[in-house]
Amino acid sequence: MYSLWERIKNTVSNILQSRIFVLIIVFCALSAVLVQRIFYLQIVRGQEYLDDYKLQIQKTKEVQGTRGHIYDRNGNLLAYNELAYAVTIEDTGEYDSISHKNKELNRVVSSVIQMVESNGDTVINNFGIILDNNNNYIYVAENNTQRLRFIADVYGKRTIEELTEKQQNISAEGLIKHLCTDEINGYGIDQKKMEKADVLKLVNIRYAIALNGYQKYIATTIAEDVSEETVADVMENLDDLQGVNIEEESMRRYADSYCFANIIGYIGQISQEEYDALSKEEQKERAKTDIIGKSGLEKTMDSYLQGKKGEIKLYVNSVGKVIETVNEKEPKAGNDVYLTIDANLQKAAYHIIEQELAGILLSKIQSVLDYDRTQVEDGSDVIIPIGDVYHTFINNDVLDMNHFGDEDAGAAEKEVNGAFTARKSAILGELSELLADPNAGAYRELARENQAYLTYIVSDLLTNNTKIIMSDAVDRNDATYKAWRDDESINVYTYLNYAISQNWIDTSLLNSYVSSDGDYSDSSELYQGMIAYIVDHLDSDNSFDKLVYKYMIKTGSITGRQICMMLYEQGILEYDEDQYNRLNSGEFGAYDFIRGKIETLDITPGQLALEPCTGSLVMTDTRTGEVLACVSYPGYDNNRLANAMDSNYYNKLVTDQARPFYNNATQEKTAPGSTYKPLSAVAGLTEGVIETGTYLPCGGLYEKVDPPPRCWIYPNAHGGLNASGAIQHSCNCFFYEVGYRLSLEETAVAQDTSENSQGQNTTRHYSSALGLEKLKKYAEEFGLGETSGLEIPESDPQISDDSSVPSAIGQGTNNYTTSQLARYITAIANKGTVFKLSLLDRVASVNGKTIKEYEPEVRNTVKDVADSTWTSVHEGMRGVVVSEHGDLFPNLNASDIKLSGKTGTAQQSKTHPDHGLFVGFAPSDNPEVAFATRIANGYSSTFAAEVGNAVLEYYYEIRPAEEIITGKAAKIKVSQSGGD
Repeated sequence: MYSLWERIKNTVSNILQSRIFVLIIVFCALSAVLVQRIFYLQIVRGQEYLDDYKLQIQKTKEVQGTRGHIYDRNGNLLAYNELAYAVTIEDTGEYDSISHKNKELNRVVSSVIQMVESNGDTVINNFGIILDNNNNYIYVAENNTQRLRFIADVYGKRTIEELTEKQQNISAEGLIKHLCTDEINGYGIDQKKMEKADVLKLVNIRYAIALNGYQKYIATTIAEDVSEETVADVMENLDDLQGVNIEEESMRRYADSYCFANIIGYIGQISQEEYDALSKEEQKERAKTDIIGKSGLEKTMDSYLQGKKGEIKLYVNSVGKVIETVNEKEPKAGNDVYLTIDANLQKAAYHIIEQELAGILLSKIQSVLDYDRTQVEDGSDVIIPIGDVYHTFINNDVLDMNHFGDEDAGAAEKEVNGAFTARKSAILGELSELLADPNAGAYRELARENQAYLTYIVSDLLTNNTKIIMSDAVDRNDATYKAWRDDESINVYTYLNYAISQNWIDTSLLNSYVSSDGDYSDSSELYQGMIAYIVDHLDSDNSFDKLVYKYMIKTGSITGRQICMMLYEQGILEYDEDQYNRLNSGEFGAYDFIRGKIETLDITPGQLALEPCTGSLVMTDTRTGEVLACVSYPGYDNNRLANAMDSNYYNKLVTDQARPFYNNATQEKTAPGSTYKPLSAVAGLTEGVIETGTYLPCGGLYEKVDPPPRCWIYPNAHGGLNASGAIQHSCNCFFYEVGYRLSLEETAVAQDTSENSQGQNTTRHYSSALGLEKLKKYAEEFGLGETSGLEIPESDPQISDDSSVPSAIGQGTNNYTTSQLARYITAIANKGTVFKLSLLDRVASVNGKTIKEYEPEVRNTVKDVADSTWTSVHEGMRGVVVSEHGDLFPNLNASDIKLSGKTGTAQQSKTHPDHGLFVGFAPSDNPEVAFATRIANGYSSTFAAEVGNAVLEYYYEIRPAEEIITGKAAKIKVSQSGGD
């Protein structure tokens, strides 16, 4: 026992004295420390560290600099930036699955939408799909390329070519379904449980979030420029709205947007197409989330207006949540751009045009519901029936047809909806019978209303819209086609069945309406399917509905009283209880009511979209080529397109029949009419076919060409006139002769005293091509062979290439924009200096230092024109204002400011009013400004001259501004002298 105890003691003693014991002690101590640390990290501080970060990642976020301002020539602010509140969301959640992510994001986004809209604010609406008036999904894209680019973006394709055929042809509804239901990239939206409008809002925001999906730390805007009420609601509920925040954003604003939108344009997020168009170097400076100029000067001057980007370092955790931000590089503001435009003049001219258009409309509107304009012999005789005025509120979507049947619709809306529903049902029944009847009357035997419906079915529905009738397959020389199209001697049953027999029909589009799935036993089965398709399509066809409304208004089934009441019920007009009740009782007639609202411009020509509804004016400095005003009416609110575009508003602009998106000053082209005669005079005098003292006869009819054209004064005549007198009186026959003489191979023959009015001695020497070539030479010298130089999009001009004689009076195929005519008349005013017109004055830094100055650029000088020629032309144009149309310019003629001008009328067709033009310069003896103005379908040059007169009175302060800009329709004059 002793020995055992000794052995134990010795063993313990040896262990204590050995190195192993030390190691054991150290190991135990370290283990204790490690256990303690693990306990501290995982138990004591575990939740804190989990909530902070598991893995810290550094990211760099670019921040765009503030965009530069745009000013007019006098320093008036036209485009600027303003801080506003925005509701944003970052996808910072951690999800168990795609379905969990969709459910949570949809809940949060839907909650925010409800908060925003409950306070009267709106969520972003810049998706490429909207709802039309039939509550159907449609693409916003204006053309097929833009549509395919949008589809490619949705599918995540870099190019259009990467899309499959199925993807390229997907409908708007199909694309929405894909985004809602796709297992991988879909948003998990149950379309059956939601209204289409709500689905579209949710898709809109989810798509925007998805675009930032690869960089979660970038916030997506849900709503911009929201009210304080919305801010308060969101802030109170942030705990339940994961990733949602309120941020301050810089919003682009435009002053007097309607007056300037067509030259300034707007900004928006860069598209994939725009990004791909950049060079590799430019792409390094751009991100796909950048805001750029999309149109107008915002686009042209984008490189100057863009600020320098800054950088912020972001520290994000493993799920993309930002946990720290560090300012690394401050962004720099962009440069400011100063225009040559005089903002006050621009606004005045815009309102003057609007007032004049309203005055013309009032002079032409008559109290008849129906009117057949095809029966008039001249466009100047066309009237505007009040029925067309009532209908345009529906036809141009001023009134919302879809709201007529809503629960909250007004009394008149419900009346109209009830009458319309019954009438349309009857029409569809009648058309179904007409289409199925082989013995129905020929087209020309039908009532005008039924003719209109059948034309819509065949031409619009089957041919243009759905392509069921394949236009390229139709033989235009076919006898049956001509019997339908030209002679109108067969019925629709015969024509459509014949089209089937000739394989002009795309049968694949009718498969779902034919029971045999395309394996037809005979064509009758296919035709029955076509009828079913037509009736089914018309049942929800917005354009067909408008046609039905048109004839209900013409026949009085829908009254003017109801139309006027609906303008109040839908808020188009500010509600006036007294007037509403007087309309309802019949005490106030609809005809007088509408005229009164046009008179006060509560209803504008732009809204009505009748002829005339558009106008333009361009004024220049004759000494520099600087543009003082470049006006297009009607305009639009570019504030609604900047920042996050309002897709519904964009679509309204695209489809609006008054074409507010179309710059009438730089893109609309018409014949110049008699405003071209000063150029012809310069050509004739310089080429030596006439002299300043040459008097040419006017007998009212010019007989040297066939068919013989007339002077505007026919059956009267001007007698003998020289060049200045011919310009003053706008004698067509004088300039026909100039065009004729320019066309003679031997100019000496033109002086043959034995020449008679039929051109007996010179006919064999006449060459229209030669005359056209000489006229073209001078047109090009005056700058009419190219665009004017303006820094915004401009249509290419067209110098006449058809018939020298009518071309010499501004007809033929001459077609020019208002801006091009303004440049030409500027050169007439300054005696031959042709400038490149410019809208730009200078670019300056934020501190006011000039970075770039735009100097006037002379394109060329009109050569070899004698002083006597300029004097003759100027005297003629002065005579237009003083003598020929003196009644139009009483105040100017009584002032120290002398105006010289030239009227012009260009015929479009016998069933549409002529275009009215007026060009001029002032002061006559030392020109400072020149201008051109046009009223499309404006009936007479008189009205364009009145616009020019009012603008000059404003510019030179001949009358007080409040007497010129009255806010009411102009009291137009009808000149009793002169013509074009």
